[in-house]
Amino acid sequence: MKINVITVGKLKEKYLKQGIAEYTKRLGPYTNIEIVELPDEKAPENLSSAEEDEVKRKEGQRILNKISTDTYVITLEIKGKQLTSEQLSQKIDELTTYGKSKIAFVIGGSLGLSEDVMKRSDLALSFSKMTFPHQLMRLILLEQVYRAFRILRNEPYHK
Repeated sequence: MKINVITVGKLKEKYLKQGIAEYTKRLGPYTNIEIVELPDEKAPENLSSAEEDEVKRKEGQRILNKISTDTYVITLEIKGKQLTSEQLSQKIDELTTYGKSKIAFVIGGSLGLSEDVMKRSDLALSFSKMTFPHQLMRLILLEQVYRAFRILRNEPYHK
């Protein structure tokens, strides 16, 4: 199985880089994982609604260019479906059982995802009704994917 984490924006915080590196290493025995970091669109603080849509459209096009047609796409969206760790594990198991060998988790930029990316999504996933920094979501996502594989294999970690 190949998992891509497609994310907008450059990661700068050392502690997040270290955590992401740790979970990427831990995931090595379970899956081929790659983090695809795309540049965010430069924009001033106070954008009109139309300007925000244009930023999301440009970022969305970059995201879509990294997704092949045979990839199962899971977008991280605040209004998405909330799953338990066990349910996420079951979903990954179900995808592999039914021949989906490529999964892409998509984390948008600070303004969110474009309509086109959300339309391409096979599953909109929410980790919480709260808003998290998109950089921190990378670490949270990788930890949950690692936990999902541990659950699938009945290995100690998940409590």
